[in-house]
Amino acid sequence: MRAAAVVRDAIGRWADPRVLPHIILVSVALRVAAALVLGNEVTEQPGIADQLSYHALGQRVADGWGFTFGEGHWPATPAGEPTAHWSFLYTLYLAAVYTLVGAQPVAARLLQAVVVGVLHPWLAWRVGGRLFGERAGVLAALFSAVYGYFAYYAAGLLTEAFYFVGILWTLDAATRLAARVRAADDDPRRSGVGETWDVRGWVELGLAIGLTGLLRQVFLVFAPVLAFWLLWVTAGPRGRLSWERVRRPLAGVAVTATVAVLLVAPWTIRNYRAFGTFVLLNTNAGFALYWGNHPVHGSKFIPIFDGEFYGRLIPDELRHLNEAAMDRALLGRAVEEIGRDPGRFLRLSASRVREYVRFWPSQDSGRVGSAVRLLSFGVFLPFMALGLVAAIRTVRDRKEERLTPGASLLGLFVVVYTAIHLVTWTLIRYRLPVDVVLLVFAAHGVAYLTSGADRRAAHPAKM
Repeated sequence: MRAAAVVRDAIGRWADPRVLPHIILVSVALRVAAALVLGNEVTEQPGIADQLSYHALGQRVADGWGFTFGEGHWPATPAGEPTAHWSFLYTLYLAAVYTLVGAQPVAARLLQAVVVGVLHPWLAWRVGGRLFGERAGVLAALFSAVYGYFAYYAAGLLTEAFYFVGILWTLDAATRLAARVRAADDDPRRSGVGETWDVRGWVELGLAIGLTGLLRQVFLVFAPVLAFWLLWVTAGPRGRLSWERVRRPLAGVAVTATVAVLLVAPWTIRNYRAFGTFVLLNTNAGFALYWGNHPVHGSKFIPIFDGEFYGRLIPDELRHLNEAAMDRALLGRAVEEIGRDPGRFLRLSASRVREYVRFWPSQDSGRVGSAVRLLSFGVFLPFMALGLVAAIRTVRDRKEERLTPGASLLGLFVVVYTAIHLVTWTLIRYRLPVDVVLLVFAAHGVAYLTSGADRRAAHPAKM
């Protein structure tokens, strides 16, 4: 009991909003330390091997060659030919840094370490605090600050660190909008029309969705789910739906969609000019679905092959195609393979669960990688599960969800994003965006535990 009281008191001190600046300092320090350890060399580090490609592409753009590689590059891009396989936005970030200070990877690492070190815990605090209370908000910031994977990826030259921030920004903007509209709706003195038509909020949400999608296009799959959720929670309480209540949220979603489309459209136009065919954003969906469901796996998913082996899996008759045409052709081949043996597809997808939730040590990760995995996901997984259960209990209370809508949106993101990667390609790295959200639930779980302990301490049972 004494040990539990010590832990509870420690959590209580860290859950004080006044320590948020200290949490942010810890977050920045850990990420800067990781950036300095990785230094000015760009090598094939575990989990962040894509930094080799982004570093090379950033240099090419900075030198005026556009989005091309100087020599044949993974996955199947010939030298000097246009590529859309990699994030345009993150490549432009690297190109801007390299233009200003030269090709100094450590400069790009340090800049993003500081920016993400501030924004990631701050946004986690905002989302957690809005949905689950002040204590959960501060704990969400703390957990996000010290989560080992996040510190490591904040130093890698790839999209993840900014992508995590983009996800939280989108969820923050969406839940803010929903909470404002529902609060106005519950106030009989206000019609809610003005709050529903918060044009700046809808524009901000469009910016968040568009920029996050430019970092990783897979996020755009979640955008329609987010739109339907917003319409559902902002159209008013059940049983009181009317065109007048739906009209304003529909207009708001249209504004959000327009802003997001305006951010993506220039790259769609660029892709059409480069490849002569429609490519919304990036050419990687077909490659991922094809390789992730290739018969070489059998019914048990193999997470990583040798890099050159992936190239050998591409059929010879497709090798003459440009990157966009090849991506589309591989998507068609993947769909045919799935349709030919749906049972194998289901078994293969189920086998990915093991890789997706892996927290135990493994030889292929080495000691450091295994330790980071165990001390990150392994430590927080029980609290993530507890927080999800506690949130479900909260959502079941309709009044609570009406006043602070958002827990259901976070849950939808976890489900949709997990499903996408279970049917395509699964790596621990691809689970990390879900960890971003699950840590908010973990904070809720710990806050739920400690608040219960506080109540029992204040009202001890009679002996």
